[in-house]
Amino acid sequence: MSDYDVVVIGAGNAALAAANSAKENGAERILVLEKAPEPERGGNTYFSGGLFRIAFDEPRQLEALIPDAEQTLPGFFDSVLPYTKEDFWGDLLRVTHGKTDRDLATILIDNSFDTIKWVHEFGGVKMEPATSLSAIRVNGKLKWQKGAIVRSDAEGVGLSKSWFATTRQNGIEIRYATAARQLLQDDTGAVVGVEVREPTGLNEITARSVVLACGGFEANSRMRAQYLGAPWDHAKVRGTAHNQGDGLTMALEIGALPWGQWSGRHSTPISNEWPDFADRERTDKSNRLSYPYCVMINRLGKRFVDEGEDVGLYTYAKYGGEILRQPGSLGWQIFDQQTIEFLEPRYRTSEPITSDTLEGLVEQLDIDDKDQALATLEAYNAAGRSAADFDATQKDGLGTKGLSPEKANWATKLDKPPFVAYSATGGITFTFGGVKVDERANVIGTDWRPIPGLYACGEMVGGLFHFNYPGGTGLVSGAVFGRIAGRSAAGN
Repeated sequence: MSDYDVVVIGAGNAALAAANSAKENGAERILVLEKAPEPERGGNTYFSGGLFRIAFDEPRQLEALIPDAEQTLPGFFDSVLPYTKEDFWGDLLRVTHGKTDRDLATILIDNSFDTIKWVHEFGGVKMEPATSLSAIRVNGKLKWQKGAIVRSDAEGVGLSKSWFATTRQNGIEIRYATAARQLLQDDTGAVVGVEVREPTGLNEITARSVVLACGGFEANSRMRAQYLGAPWDHAKVRGTAHNQGDGLTMALEIGALPWGQWSGRHSTPISNEWPDFADRERTDKSNRLSYPYCVMINRLGKRFVDEGEDVGLYTYAKYGGEILRQPGSLGWQIFDQQTIEFLEPRYRTSEPITSDTLEGLVEQLDIDDKDQALATLEAYNAAGRSAADFDATQKDGLGTKGLSPEKANWATKLDKPPFVAYSATGGITFTFGGVKVDERANVIGTDWRPIPGLYACGEMVGGLFHFNYPGGTGLVSGAVFGRIAGRSAAGN
């Protein structure tokens, strides 16, 4: 007899969704293996903004998730636009350049609302409007970015805390400081357990099925260099230091089929002042995502992206990489008083550099060519537009003419001092490459057949994201495929 019915490797959102789904579907003996010590538990989920991108036809459907929204934000449901499955599909196809795995995307989108409702009801996760992440107040009224409406209460910290509380209530065992090293197989090739490294040494744990939910390789500098290339080996890591690609390595060693964009990653503009690994106290507060309303220059004093291509939730996962590729992996985001009010609250974790003149501001920045920097800002102002028709809530069409690159939207002149500048670099959140799974979250082998007894979810699933991803999709994917993996691992 096996030691456990189901062993789940990992302890983030996807892993705990899988463990609790297995319990809901009849598994009795469930073990969660968390490589981190208990004070560092929770994987990348702990560091996330807690945002859930879900499809819904009518705003009132969200009452099932945030029933008191109207009381805390009068007129809330009148200010929210529907986000249909067609909308979700359009965003996913657009940002991935059509390269998302259609089968996986169908499962994700079709199950997004019901799964997050399950996270709320069965998982015990309290939710709230994502005000500071995706709402902008204009003339006293909030305007929301479509699809980015709901998040976990207390963001990723609250999501992680809630999942652990539910896991404990459901009698699911968790072993901390226990790293999975190798999958165990029987003579038929079925996965029947895992070898682990515990504080007391090596041990073998047997199980009827194993769920891999232990993240990508974003914290592993060697794998980043191997698969993502330079300069990703020195990128700052926005999440846990424990996501070293262990699950992917174990799966590939027994013949799992690599899937998706192994050279792809979720990369985010973050403060250059932050440490190499995420600050557990400040969690995701390193983000610097209000760049659509700024001019962004590198150490050479030049612009290098269209800051106004789209709202931040549709460009940040790729623009972090663009900043990282600049000299010194450094960029400067420059705002004036016309747009400073639209900075998201996470900017408050840094003190900006300020000046009443652009010349004075540039003089204070860590820039190699300050003459070029000032010339760039002057050229931008010459091509910029009046703020009269500026609309921070949507792409407003206020674009420059004659610059390279052009700024497509929100291209107001920098002419209302004092001017402020925030540093930015590229932070890596998670990697896009993973293993192929089927509709039951069963891992597929290189012979294109399921590997019996092995399931995967979360960052382990490859194929959904390519080049970029719509903000808030990662946690939903983790919950959707985690729920499926747990149900399948339980034998249903």
